[in-house]
Amino acid sequence: MGTFQSMSETFQISSNSVEQTLDIGKTIGQHLQGGEVIALIGQLAAGKTHLTKGIAMGLEVPTEEVNSPTFTLINEYEGKLPLYHIDAYRLDTPQQLANIGFDELCSPPNIVLVEWADIVWSIVEAFNPIIIKLQHEEENQRNIQFENTPNSLASALK
Repeated sequence: MGTFQSMSETFQISSNSVEQTLDIGKTIGQHLQGGEVIALIGQLAAGKTHLTKGIAMGLEVPTEEVNSPTFTLINEYEGKLPLYHIDAYRLDTPQQLANIGFDELCSPPNIVLVEWADIVWSIVEAFNPIIIKLQHEEENQRNIQFENTPNSLASALK
């Protein structure tokens, strides 16, 4: 990012429903400025896709278009900023992410969201990503931890 934003400390939010997870995502989407890379980390069913749908809603992407790009690797959505949704689950090596031109996607006005970012961390970490870790606590409860979040976004979420 051209401008250096000060980053907040690590903090967490609990979500007790799909609706809450969507709302948290929506708040994130509304406060993105373009050029952000978001690293989503969490087990299957931790809520990554719902959070992504919420982010897309916040960016004014029609939500019926949003689903996990498990078979296509990258989904591109047009909202008030372009959103690139990458699912790294099926990648064997981080190099495969580099080979699809990941670095070219990571510039304003694009927002790049990587599910299973831990699998391709050696590539993603160079882009100073906002790190969002989702943990499944109970049936409907999710613990969502934020690291390296721009202060403007952090204050909107807290």
